[in-house]
Amino acid sequence: MILLLFIGSYLLIPMDLTQTDHLKSYGIAYRALQLGIKVEWLLNYRGGSFLMEQKNEESQIENLCKVRGVGYEIIGENAVQSIYATIEDENMDRVELTEAPKIAVYMPPHSSPWDDAVSLVLDYAEILYDKIWDEEVLTNVLSDYDWLHLHHEDFTGQYGKFYGSFANTGWFREEVKINETMAKKLGFKKVWQLKHSVAKKVAEYVNKGGFVFAMCSATETIDIALAAFGMDIVPLIDGDKQDPSCQQKLNFANTFAFKEFEVDLDPMRYRHSSIDVSEEARLRGQQVYFELFNFSAKHDQIPTLLIQDHTKTIAEFLGQTTGFKKNTIKEGVTILADIPGTEEVKYIYSDYGKGFFTFLGAHDPEDYAHLVGDPPTRLELHPNSAGYRLILNNVLFPAAKTKQLKT
Repeated sequence: MILLLFIGSYLLIPMDLTQTDHLKSYGIAYRALQLGIKVEWLLNYRGGSFLMEQKNEESQIENLCKVRGVGYEIIGENAVQSIYATIEDENMDRVELTEAPKIAVYMPPHSSPWDDAVSLVLDYAEILYDKIWDEEVLTNVLSDYDWLHLHHEDFTGQYGKFYGSFANTGWFREEVKINETMAKKLGFKKVWQLKHSVAKKVAEYVNKGGFVFAMCSATETIDIALAAFGMDIVPLIDGDKQDPSCQQKLNFANTFAFKEFEVDLDPMRYRHSSIDVSEEARLRGQQVYFELFNFSAKHDQIPTLLIQDHTKTIAEFLGQTTGFKKNTIKEGVTILADIPGTEEVKYIYSDYGKGFFTFLGAHDPEDYAHLVGDPPTRLELHPNSAGYRLILNNVLFPAAKTKQLKT
């Protein structure tokens, strides 16, 4: 009997422009981790490629790549050593991915007239996650998860400041009713009190070692809620006036990322605070790109990991919170991307206690101005989306064994 031993066989998932489906590639890496297969993330090598060992002639992962339409290459030991040599000589590095992180997406259980880019791309990449909302957060389930995404929530309790445009619509009235019912169930008189408490629980989760990724209004409003914790900043839409001295009482020591901002107290204005750059972004128009910064892969593994992509320039897209004014960002927060020549910062991250947060401005990377009621983006039409890749970098972040992760 002749035994064929496939020693030194590896599967490489390239993430450069040769890749047929960048987004599903992350799902392949995630599935490999679930199966206990060692995965290396090759930072800056061919767009941030994934490398894993083949245990037999045609592995389960290779079959999965074929089924999902993900490009891959089977290479030998000599080719791997050549890749390692290139990584050693260039601004590149290797990061071992450990077990697949357990993922939660904070989002309401009821249907909203907008979608969420993160849940869309997790579904497309076939990465499993749990949906949680206010009751689960306040009953301390967050400790069960390695990674939390914040849906496009308004943690100030003002329903996205849609009052001026949508107060008389059925969906807005239903939104108010559902949130008021939940607040009452959990022992709060006002929705803003509930949302402040949820924001505080999220901050505690990160402080203890959790990873949180927020987009759009969740980025700005969670910091507003933390700065204004326990203080009424909601105008007459909930039946009473806000604290008249709330601007002066904001405590920026409690926030994740932002400082010295002013809250917008006009209930008819679609704007939360001076953090957001949406008004300026709209005036600039659609032919604008934000740029990912460059970092030293060997010395700054985390920011390098978070910007892995096959391009350094990505088309601007709007949201309830489109981006962040540079002068409102705290010292020590790392800027990952901005729009050159403007005050708009698009993408930031930092540690917070024992954990980490990442904020990405705006709503949908493949829809410049996604409006309330618009249909969800069909990601099968955008399998190589550079903007959606930023989201999926964050999904694998907790699995990365980097030099900068705290113990």
